[in-house]
Amino acid sequence: MASPQDKREAESTHDEHVSISDDSVHKNNDDAPNLNNNLSARIRNPLAGISRKRLMADVDKFAQEQNMTDISFLLRKGALVAQNPPAFESIEGLDENEREALRNEVVHKWSQPRALYLTVILCSVGAAVQGWDQTGSNGANLSFPLEFGIGATTGPNVDRDNWLVGLVNSAPYIASALGGCWLSDPLNFYFGRRGTIFFAAIFCLVSVIGSGFTHSWPQLFACRLLLGIGMGAKASTVPIYAAENCPASIRGGLVMSWQMWTAFGIFIGFAANLVLFQVGNVAWRLQLGSAFLPAVPLVIGIYFCPESPRWYMKKGRYADAYKSLCRLRNTPLQAARDLYYIHSILTIEKDIIGRSNYVTRFIQLFTIPRVRRATLASFTVMIAQQMCGINIIAFYSSTVFEEANASQKTALLASFGFGLVNFVFAFPAVRTIDTYGRRTLLLFTFPQMAWTLLAAGFSFFIPSSSRAHLGAIALFIFLFAAFYSPGEGPVPFTYSAEVFPLSHREVGMSWAVATNLFWAAVLSVSFPRILAAFTATGAFGFYAGLNLVAFVMIFLWVPETKQRTLEELDYVFAVPTRIHMKYQVTKALPYWVKRYIYMKKDAKLEPLYRFDAPVAEDLKKAVEKSY
Repeated sequence: MASPQDKREAESTHDEHVSISDDSVHKNNDDAPNLNNNLSARIRNPLAGISRKRLMADVDKFAQEQNMTDISFLLRKGALVAQNPPAFESIEGLDENEREALRNEVVHKWSQPRALYLTVILCSVGAAVQGWDQTGSNGANLSFPLEFGIGATTGPNVDRDNWLVGLVNSAPYIASALGGCWLSDPLNFYFGRRGTIFFAAIFCLVSVIGSGFTHSWPQLFACRLLLGIGMGAKASTVPIYAAENCPASIRGGLVMSWQMWTAFGIFIGFAANLVLFQVGNVAWRLQLGSAFLPAVPLVIGIYFCPESPRWYMKKGRYADAYKSLCRLRNTPLQAARDLYYIHSILTIEKDIIGRSNYVTRFIQLFTIPRVRRATLASFTVMIAQQMCGINIIAFYSSTVFEEANASQKTALLASFGFGLVNFVFAFPAVRTIDTYGRRTLLLFTFPQMAWTLLAAGFSFFIPSSSRAHLGAIALFIFLFAAFYSPGEGPVPFTYSAEVFPLSHREVGMSWAVATNLFWAAVLSVSFPRILAAFTATGAFGFYAGLNLVAFVMIFLWVPETKQRTLEELDYVFAVPTRIHMKYQVTKALPYWVKRYIYMKKDAKLEPLYRFDAPVAEDLKKAVEKSY
């Protein structure tokens, strides 16, 4: 946990969410686009246009105020690189090793320090905990209701028992949405990203062990509520922690490891369910309790990782932020560049946001235009994950396959296959999420998920006596998972972790994850009753329709974020929603019709954003010219 010194420093700044004293950067950027109302859709580097003399003076002042004069020479070089990244070859004072490191950011972008990959691995372990926790109840659903007398299939108690089973299954999501997610902001404020993850991991470790020793459904419900506290705090923090530590060029690929390893946890959970189902009456206890295994390395390993440099900067601890960046970047120059560039954006953010506390930050999610647009976009991608129907399979696949007349063993085997497909098909997103982009992946995969769910529902009409009955249902469910995993699987948590400004990142992510898990709770509670009322065909058709609704929401309300730093996204979300919607309807939609329906290869799409600062493609071209 955080040291007493850390706590005192956090308390001393409790009413000021971003501690930055240097206002010189903002004064030199009066012509920068309005971060609340960026009507021109300009994406600007805040250091662009500043004279070299003034920039060096600003850097020296910053170094003196932060007691970092011992690295002034590095900060000066870093600021010049940050001001115009493609021009680094011509910047005086850089040695060949530094230039080579800057070239490698483009040509060998996956060559990163061990500390960065250690951080990503621990974040991945945290995700595996989340996935295993989700699927323990999937296999246990086949036996714990009977153990606790809430498994009636006929008689007057059927409806009551359906609701109670749904309530027990939904307990972690209820607790996450109403408690765990909202604890994330104060926990992060006082204890940092690592301290919050440690706190969450303890809850995930102890509660699942307790679940295996319960003797009534209320006891199991209580244990799963405690699990939800840990799940909510962890899910709200781990993607932020990963996003803040990763460089922009590979941020999507590394942060999406949350979903990929959540899928791995789901797969391992299904495997554990399959291995344990024949051990007798205690099978469900072991299926629930086995989820403690991945929580152990998370508890032990998190403090071997560097703290988020942006969290240090929010506390005014720039020297610590620089040390952390030195562990997360290949050279001190890159650490100094990122430190000063992040600082320059945070200075502008501070002038917009001002002082705030937890309550005002939550209110500002809906009142400050730039933050409100991020709130809408994160809400859209998060609720879309529940609308797509993935969790009717993740939570109830064994039940669904039993509805298809599968034996208990066959149902668990089919669930295992679903988990395997879900995990394997997450791998392509490691590269595609930063090349094709978050928005493109979503818009491509949602129509595919709609038709596969509809086909799975219609497959229930095949006579149950036919071998094709179960085979067709499983096939289309597996295809559904294959489309989900590289799209709506990794994007929501990656996207939500990056869209909010640093001042509102914790409370914004809490909002996003609470949205996701609240609707997961609604799904978990309601699906047994929906399945009974609609039948499997009706239930699958209902969620197929929701996929199309989600597609329209994403098309209108979700901007692209690939290849931009977390700070540059301030300008993306400063573009008013009405301008974004108008562009999509009047420019993007006609282009797609001409290009992909009428197959006109000469169709051109006018870009929405104008990049005043060099973009990743400019840097790539500059590096290629140097070879």
